Amino acid sequence: MKKAQGLRRVFAFPFLLALLSVGGLVIALTGDGWRDAAAWVALGVPVLAVGWAMATRRR
Repeated sequence: MKKAQGLRRVFAFPFLLALLSVGGLVIALTGDGWRDAAAWVALGVPVLAVGWAMATRRR
């Protein structure tokens, strides 16, 4: 059996993805220029993480 993991370890990555999503949305709504690029990156990371998880899960 696997060793039990703490809540911090289990929810660390999902919490980071949530912060990136919220931060990206706020940045996108508050400015133009370099903020648009930062918003695209911040909102793209969760999408890439889901794609990676789906690809590795199917193997």
